[in-house]
Amino acid sequence: MDRLVLSDAAWKRMAPLIIGRPDQKGSTGRDNRMFVEGVLWIVRTGSPWRDLPE
Repeated sequence: MDRLVLSDAAWKRMAPLIIGRPDQKGSTGRDNRMFVEGVLWIVRTGSPWRDLPE
């Protein structure tokens, strides 16, 4: 079962705005979409960061 909140279309519009992209100098995020999904999960559930699934 897919538990992603963002649709592919929404992510496609949002992705260019996220820092840490591979086309930028410096460090990049390992998986920016999963990070955003994690933030949305925290907001939706009210859980602390430590309760995020790996």
